[in-house]
Amino acid sequence: MTDDANSHNHLDAPPMSHEDPGAVELVRFWVTPDMATQVSLRTAFDDPNAWGILLVDLANHVADAYGREGEDRDKVLARIKGAFDEEWLNPTDVDPDEDDDEA
Repeated sequence: MTDDANSHNHLDAPPMSHEDPGAVELVRFWVTPDMATQVSLRTAFDDPNAWGILLVDLANHVADAYGREGEDRDKVLARIKGAFDEEWLNPTDVDPDEDDDEA
């Protein structure tokens, strides 16, 4: 399947991607109706700490988007944080057949 097959499901690139020649796409994240996910990404940063900052920034953008739809932004952000912490402690996407020594 090519990208064109799902072009109606793509998000528009933000203006910065066209205005700044140094801008790069870091993540492309797809999810199916049954919550299966696939990700394409580039590490891009010398220090992985930058990803923590990026993930918090993303959570704030998500909370802002829900806020524009009438949700309480702070409650949305708290739910995102709670789900992040729970998923961190108890990952739902771990293959039970995967050998722990391979990780």
